[in-house]
Amino acid sequence: MPMTMSRARVARRIATAAAFGGGGVGLLGVAAVGVLLTEVRLARRTVGGSSDIPPCADGRYGAAFGHRNDRPPLRLGFLGDSTAAGQGVHRPSQTPGALLASGLAALSELPVDFRNVALPGAQSDDLARQVELMLADSAATPDVCVIMIGANDVTHRMAPAQSVRHLAEAVRRLRAAGCEVIVGTCPDLGTIEPVYQPLRWVARRLSRQLAAAQTIGVIESGGRTVSLGDLLGPEFEARPRELFGPDNYHPSAEGYATAAMAVLPTLCASLGLWPEEERPEPARGEGLLPVEQAAAEAASEGGTEVTASRAPWALLKHRRRRQLPEPEPEPTDPSSVTG
Repeated sequence: MPMTMSRARVARRIATAAAFGGGGVGLLGVAAVGVLLTEVRLARRTVGGSSDIPPCADGRYGAAFGHRNDRPPLRLGFLGDSTAAGQGVHRPSQTPGALLASGLAALSELPVDFRNVALPGAQSDDLARQVELMLADSAATPDVCVIMIGANDVTHRMAPAQSVRHLAEAVRRLRAAGCEVIVGTCPDLGTIEPVYQPLRWVARRLSRQLAAAQTIGVIESGGRTVSLGDLLGPEFEARPRELFGPDNYHPSAEGYATAAMAVLPTLCASLGLWPEEERPEPARGEGLLPVEQAAAEAASEGGTEVTASRAPWALLKHRRRRQLPEPEPEPTDPSSVTG
């Protein structure tokens, strides 16, 4: 609990600095820099980074549902970095966007038009460009957008307040355009198998701290968050060869499916498509908390949703995951589908 409260206080300072245009909040002493740089060089020899172009998964999912009713398709947008783009897998159906589009189509019983503008290597300062692309066609504004961002901000040492400021502004712009927004917060970089101590501890601390600060910024800008940080941690550590891809950095197809299963309930809930009887359960640690405390709790436990309530409160939930439907082999070009 003391660690959570400490993380909550630092996250609030970062979010406040972001809101008021302040600089970064230093999380490490200068004495640690030399050790870290040595560890980073060693890690880079082992941890890959893929130069492969992620498979394009854009298109229409659940096209058959369009023949059952005359309701328009839902529109799902994806923004962020290489994880959002699906780097590390080779088939469109294995990317997180395709998995979520298929799941959303199955649960809504509507076609879903999916578009992904995420860029491998992107940091949060690229979100403004991605939002411009996503909103360029006013006739095709997404109903809901998912953003996955933050890992590159940590590895490239972007000031946390700057990182949160860019993310919060992207959420505000999408919300102003009428989009629901779900942010998968910074993943736990301490789960990367070839990274050793003390870098593993520092990477975990920095990424969780950023995830908590991201949550505050997103909630106060009208979005929802799902913690990806610790979600895959135990599973990655137990089965790294299955959940990491060939480059030892990006998730494998099974890893992306695990993340997508955690995001799907929040994605559907944002559109009113999740069962209303799923109420907060205090015995599971769910309920209303001060937003910074909810953010810190979520950063420590993956798959946790944080949603705005009446300020300064937020609702923390551990939504029960449902198995994803079998994804479509290839998305359908929306222009070739009527209805």
